Amino acid sequence: MTSSTSTINPHDTADLSPPSREQEPHGPPGGGRFRISGADLSASIAVFLISLPLSLGIALATGAPLQAGLVAAACGGLIAGRVGGSALQVSGPAAGLTVVTADLIVQYGWRTTCAITVLAGLAQIGLAALRVARSALAVSPAIVHGMLAGIGITIAVAQVHIVLGGTPHSAVVDNLRDLPAQLAAVQPEALLVSALTLGLLLAWPRLPGRGARLAKVLPAPLVAVAGATAAAQLAGMNLPRVDLPSWSSHALAGFPTGPVTGLVTAVVAVTLVTSVQSLLGAVAVDKLISARPGDDSHIPRSDLDRELVGQGAANVVSGALGGLPVSGVAVRSSANVAAGAVSRASTMLHGLWVIIAALLLVPVLDLIPLAALASLVAAVGVQMVSLNHIRTVTRHREIAVYIVTTLGVVLFGVLEGVALGVAVAVGVALHRLTRTRITHRETEDAHHIRVRGQLTFLAVPRLTRALHQVPRGSRAVVELDGSFMDHAAYEALQDWQTTHTVQGGEAEMTGRAGARIAEPTSPSHSCCRPWTPWRNHHCGEPAAALLPGGPPAPVRVHELADGLGAFQRDTAPHVRGELARLAREGQRPSQLFLTCSDSRLVTSMITSSGPGDLFTVRNVGNLVPAPGTESADDSVAAAIEYAVDVLKVRSITVCGHSGCGAMQALLNAPPAEAEPATPLGRWLRHGLPSLDRMAAEGGSWATLKGRPPADAAEQLCLANVVQQLEHLRAHEAVARRLAEGTLTLQGMYFHVGEAQAYLLAPSQNLFDRVVASPAPGGPHEVPGGAPGEVPGEEVADAVR
Repeated sequence: MTSSTSTINPHDTADLSPPSREQEPHGPPGGGRFRISGADLSASIAVFLISLPLSLGIALATGAPLQAGLVAAACGGLIAGRVGGSALQVSGPAAGLTVVTADLIVQYGWRTTCAITVLAGLAQIGLAALRVARSALAVSPAIVHGMLAGIGITIAVAQVHIVLGGTPHSAVVDNLRDLPAQLAAVQPEALLVSALTLGLLLAWPRLPGRGARLAKVLPAPLVAVAGATAAAQLAGMNLPRVDLPSWSSHALAGFPTGPVTGLVTAVVAVTLVTSVQSLLGAVAVDKLISARPGDDSHIPRSDLDRELVGQGAANVVSGALGGLPVSGVAVRSSANVAAGAVSRASTMLHGLWVIIAALLLVPVLDLIPLAALASLVAAVGVQMVSLNHIRTVTRHREIAVYIVTTLGVVLFGVLEGVALGVAVAVGVALHRLTRTRITHRETEDAHHIRVRGQLTFLAVPRLTRALHQVPRGSRAVVELDGSFMDHAAYEALQDWQTTHTVQGGEAEMTGRAGARIAEPTSPSHSCCRPWTPWRNHHCGEPAAALLPGGPPAPVRVHELADGLGAFQRDTAPHVRGELARLAREGQRPSQLFLTCSDSRLVTSMITSSGPGDLFTVRNVGNLVPAPGTESADDSVAAAIEYAVDVLKVRSITVCGHSGCGAMQALLNAPPAEAEPATPLGRWLRHGLPSLDRMAAEGGSWATLKGRPPADAAEQLCLANVVQQLEHLRAHEAVARRLAEGTLTLQGMYFHVGEAQAYLLAPSQNLFDRVVASPAPGGPHEVPGGAPGEVPGEEVADAVR
């Protein structure tokens, strides 16, 4: 239980993905049986103790019969609680509807106001059928907060008159105008009771020691009203009190009378306020549930369309029975969550307790002074003007929307104020969209073009003028300080960048923080972004050709041209600047990557590398002929010498892979063949030492993540990686750099079917897979050792 009266932010959002449950996600608890847990029972009592005085106070503030607040609370608990889509949101008469309802009662009378409530409920059910509930989340928070603040100010100003012993007017301006006269004619007893109520309301949650435990059991609104009532009775004060007439004389809804336009406007106003407040409140309740300690995964997230149905049904019944309009209520909902409720049973039980109190506690309720209820409602109204909301909208530069909405609600009404707020919000958005500042500044090393604001076609003329001030052949930095760029602006920037680069200049695009737009923010790999994930990549082949036993794909004569065209169209604009830099500076790769010619090995993809990062050598079987071997291939040796001595690479990687055709051919080759007749056969002779290594290993073969090789072909692939590393050590340039400690060797195995990489490291006969996050210290490499030393066959943890 809780005594807190703090409100929840109605515009907080949460993930609204459908829950996964064994029972119906939003049906009544327990399936066909209504089960009540101890947590729901205690939470329902806490919510009831808060709801009872607030319902009476809101009814008093609207000028409706006091029973109307109890009817709305009961309907909100029982009907919205069972039918609605939010398990723990508590519905009832809300302070946010006070101004709207009070105006309707003054203008149309009570019975027509009840009919308007019924029509608003039907409208809510119709909106739910159209599944537009999520549209409420698109309302600007500044408008919602401004509407609540305006309503809160209106409530507080009106209740001040009752606190002082007078009677309020319907308009805020009239209440402010008559306030000096009311202060001159203040009733001391009413003021004393109001002050006592406010004092208890503020002090009760702050009791120290043992009082704090008691404050968790009894909510502050109940203690404040009960304390003020007891003090008034003991002192024998003669004050206006609650007067609950007999239920037999309770007024029900009547046929609506009045101008059709006015009635339609009234229905729209009630529908708007109740729907927006309920839907945003449901989302905020989800956020409170997710932040609550413990496992609440069994509590489903809110179904907003179903919540709209529940609120509509509650309004239909409440209006028909002579109750106030119903919506989700922040104070009661937050108390329900904080009290530990676990299902909608707590909300429904709270409605049952309200009915019992309305039938059995009428003599007790009649003792409550109206000044105590008025001060309670005034405190709620003041809380609706949230300083936290004001700071938030100020930080997001929407204070104008907030102020206009608040003043509009105070001076003209809720619907008019919201309309004014929407108009200002649209104006602010258009102003931001069209207001772009472009500046040009020259420094010693570059020309800086800064674009502040959204970059649209309206700003293209000014952008091109600024860009043309950059001399040919110079370095330019364009800083984009905004969150939107349309197609026209994008093309203008790209065309200028291409032209400027071709003319010998350098153009760099940066974001607000000054980092290159094309560069990633991940510290693990700062060179380039990893490839975009893809699947079912068949380059336009007919679907039938991809099926087992299907017809072969037709030959596409222009397939290469099509691919080149796609590169020029889609990729070249993004990499042109980087390639221009590489063209000027020359290649400076950090790694020689020696791998198989297999078409399924895309080295840039599996290593997340970009242009200039890898010096790649590919051949059939990823073989490194040993120096001095008969029929040695000088092309591989030349590439190794160039990479090690000229490019000064810091590491060499030999990468084998699963399903290697070269290794399978080695296994199938006739053992006694003296001199193969084909070039492929002669080349594969460089893999014979790998066959010998596999045979010599016996049963101590290298394993993949603790499992033995799947077959002989995989066993040979692993042995071949280790053998080619030994051949590398025999090359003079490699041996020299290893002795200097400026070069490392590493082996790699890529399982194509699993898309899984394995890295080699010394000491154990184990291939370990690359995991999703870097291991402490990063991946290990095979260090240089004594000449003739055979590297071990362990693969270290690295990055998947």
